[in-house]
Amino acid sequence: MLWSWTSFFEYLVSPYILAGVWTTLWLSCSAMALGIVLGFLAALAKMSRHRALRGIAEFYIWLWRGTPLLVQLVIIYTGLPQFGIRLGVIESALLGFGLNEGAYFAELVRAGILSVDTGQTDAARALGLTYRQLMLKIILPQAARVVIPPLGNQFNGMLKTSSLASVISMEELLRHAQQLAQLEFRVLEAYIVAAIYYLILTSIWGKVQSLIEAHYGKPYLLSPSR
Repeated sequence: MLWSWTSFFEYLVSPYILAGVWTTLWLSCSAMALGIVLGFLAALAKMSRHRALRGIAEFYIWLWRGTPLLVQLVIIYTGLPQFGIRLGVIESALLGFGLNEGAYFAELVRAGILSVDTGQTDAARALGLTYRQLMLKIILPQAARVVIPPLGNQFNGMLKTSSLASVISMEELLRHAQQLAQLEFRVLEAYIVAAIYYLILTSIWGKVQSLIEAHYGKPYLLSPSR
């Protein structure tokens, strides 16, 4: 079947495709937010003095980093109901993406925390700072410089990886492109439009990430000498 410019431009501004773009965007943001929370908790647990917490965190990271995301999504959506746990498509996608991102983010956070010189931690404790004050005022601001660049790359990947949710019938961008292609037999036009929107999303995020990295890459302000 010959290429149709008419179909291409129709798909490019189709409300159906745009609805898929919106779903991809909020799904990626929500899953990343959940992954950040889980990853931060897992990182702290893995660095904990309690053996049980370390064991749970290490098992979680090992399991979710060591198995394919697609397999995880399918197991959550089709496997959990066999144990009486029934989740909808949206809940399954969020849980699968969130748990997967959390496992990777945990290692990023741990690397960022370990990058802070231990002398600063000792000095803060000598000054009487609590653990909460130590984390919020000393460790996390410095760790952010290490964590943010790879975290931005993770979100860039999430925008594209979200297409895997189409396997469990999530109505996101790729799923909508697939349905248009099957309905009107314009496969190339539909998939190229989907690729264009993925490229737009990742390009916009690339600009945002550059601004964020530039902000956190600024040197700390020094008190003016007298």
